[in-house]
Amino acid sequence: MESLIGVIPNELLVLAISMIPVLELRGAIPVAIALDMHWVKAFILCVIGNLIPVPFVVVYMKPLFNFFRKSRFFVGTIEWLEKRTMKKAETVIKYSAIALFAFVAIPLPGTGAWTGAMIAAILGMRLKHAFPAIAAGVIVAGIIVTFLSYHLI
Repeated sequence: MESLIGVIPNELLVLAISMIPVLELRGAIPVAIALDMHWVKAFILCVIGNLIPVPFVVVYMKPLFNFFRKSRFFVGTIEWLEKRTMKKAETVIKYSAIALFAFVAIPLPGTGAWTGAMIAAILGMRLKHAFPAIAAGVIVAGIIVTFLSYHLI
């Protein structure tokens, strides 16, 4: 395995970047290109990395928000995150899992697996319904970003 900085293997670096909120696979795939990684390996690593946090966010986000809401220090941040997420949730409320899939599949800023998982958690969707929709959306977004990145960059 090659290493970017001699310590972290490139594969682990790409996997880790795809797990970071906001960056997700939309940021990790271009990094993989810069590291001269084969597109299939990059796609697989980024999809897996992007999906790792989803079950934790869906299951534990609401209880964590409720816990931190009790603190004056965090209440503003929690309310801001919930308002921001709910603005994006209107379509998902109306069409449920299909809309969640479409929301995550569109590779635009703020529409990835993290936001999709937060929407699912706030709406009280069960993991068994939310995860397949989010996973399918991540795969479609990964296909789009991989195609665009490897053909345009």
